[in-house]
Amino acid sequence: MLLIGLFLATLFLAYSNGANDNFKGVATLFGSRTCSYQTAILWSTFTTFAGAVAATFLASTSIQNFSGKGLVPNAIANAPEFHLAVAIAAGITVLIATLMGFPISTTHSLIGAIVGAGLIAIGLKVNFAALVASFVLPLLFSPIIATLLGALIYSLSTYINYKYNLIINQKMIDTCHFISAGIISFARGFNYTPKIVSLILIIEYFSIQGAMITVAIAMALGGLLNSQKVAITMSEKITLINHTQGLSANIVTGVLIIIASQFGLPLYITHLSVSSIFGVGLIGKKFNLRVSYQILMSWILTLPIAAVISGITYRLLQG
Repeated sequence: MLLIGLFLATLFLAYSNGANDNFKGVATLFGSRTCSYQTAILWSTFTTFAGAVAATFLASTSIQNFSGKGLVPNAIANAPEFHLAVAIAAGITVLIATLMGFPISTTHSLIGAIVGAGLIAIGLKVNFAALVASFVLPLLFSPIIATLLGALIYSLSTYINYKYNLIINQKMIDTCHFISAGIISFARGFNYTPKIVSLILIIEYFSIQGAMITVAIAMALGGLLNSQKVAITMSEKITLINHTQGLSANIVTGVLIIIASQFGLPLYITHLSVSSIFGVGLIGKKFNLRVSYQILMSWILTLPIAAVISGITYRLLQG
């Protein structure tokens, strides 16, 4: 029964992840009215699922057993009840944020859930140095880097267009915009599917490939059915954006994702995509400071909320 619960909880986490994350790559498409909401979410679903399928064939051999991200000893982190507490807590945290319209990091929810269960299991022996590297540093640097680059790229494109009076081919901009959104969504599917699947590797009744496809389907359903509130927040509430601003924000997000993947930097898609949109809004002077502050607070609160839920869940599972 514990393993069945773990499987269902992992699918719940995948669904919540899709609901909160799937629209992040295409938010600028809808925000700039390059396409409708329906077209944007379908494009995101297709490219995210493609990334998940690619991970099934290219990344399945590199999936490691769930190890608690170095925060707790493997002997504790690989126990079924630990996995279950983490999956439930991370899923609930992400879903709460989704229902409130806040785009948060599923990775940070997982980290918070690991810390919460870890504190119940081993007390203050949790590796807090690893916590700084996986939570604190990304939260400090990702928004700053993406905001500055978003502002810089949009300012540069505006200056070049003004200086040389370029005739902008709108169709070309829209095509590049769709491609950049697809790349971000593909990368999200490629990176997140193995992370979520790692929670259920202790279940030996199905193959890794089967688990990854199942998780990918749950992520797709979450995006299709429950992404509206996060979509509105990212597309309309942070700032009003035009076509050039949308493309500029996506270029920044896509480039930083590639750099982070190449060099193993702790930069997460959520922080990059939201902050790059805020960056172009700074230059356009149309950003909503109140909404931006609320999103920042949701990022800060992600870890403690997930930790509390996970700690309580883990204690209940211990009986």
